[in-house]
Amino acid sequence: MGYSDLHIHSIHSHDGTASIPAILKYASSKTDLNVLAITDHDTMAGVAEAMALAPKYNLEVIPGVEVSSKDGHVLCLFINRLIPAGLSLLETVKRVADQGGLCVAAHPMAKAVNSLKFDKIRETLAHPEAAKTLVGVESFNGGLVYTRSNKMVEEESRSLPLAQLGDSDAHILRMIGTGSSWFEGKTAQDLKTAILNRTTTPRRGTGLTGTAVLTSYIPNFLLRKLGWVSWNAAPDASIRFANLAKIQAMNSMTQFVQP
Repeated sequence: MGYSDLHIHSIHSHDGTASIPAILKYASSKTDLNVLAITDHDTMAGVAEAMALAPKYNLEVIPGVEVSSKDGHVLCLFINRLIPAGLSLLETVKRVADQGGLCVAAHPMAKAVNSLKFDKIRETLAHPEAAKTLVGVESFNGGLVYTRSNKMVEEESRSLPLAQLGDSDAHILRMIGTGSSWFEGKTAQDLKTAILNRTTTPRRGTGLTGTAVLTSYIPNFLLRKLGWVSWNAAPDASIRFANLAKIQAMNSMTQFVQP
């Protein structure tokens, strides 16, 4: 069996605090995850780097993005081209379908974030072609301060033909793996098959919950504002803080090719 976390933010999100190498190092050394997705807000800028470096950390990375659709946030997975923000949920799903990807409703009903409503999810699932692509829902999100939202989603989604997924919505390293999914197999392809077959099982982590998410995130976010983020120089090196501008300059000189 394998474990996945398909909702992780890096420094390529405005509110992310960890570089791609730091995310991979933490996931490989501090969790039992096999498959990750870097799903930054409306950008795939870190995907090629993550996919190129992942084998060095004995991980597999799925290309993805968290799209800010007009109707709420959507995880768009197994795609190679960015889906623009601001489209309807239905149009977003159609564009993901054109790339052979899958969509997951991110943190529906969550407070204080741009979340999908179940009426809109049902409306989209009524379109037969869209229902082949909108195939999952985050029934557990480890990054929510108002944790009651997870219970509400779990109850509401039982009647829907969607794979139940757990994700962390990590914006700091300590959040990675606080929500995850169990699936048969170990690989990204195994996970894709499990999602399509609706056989994934959400797993609640033992890490941060509720207000602890916020109190742990704020210091890291302030450090980010001051120009310091989590960094890892190599798989056998420790995670440390590094200057964000220097990391960005180094990345601009490195041509990462998405496998």
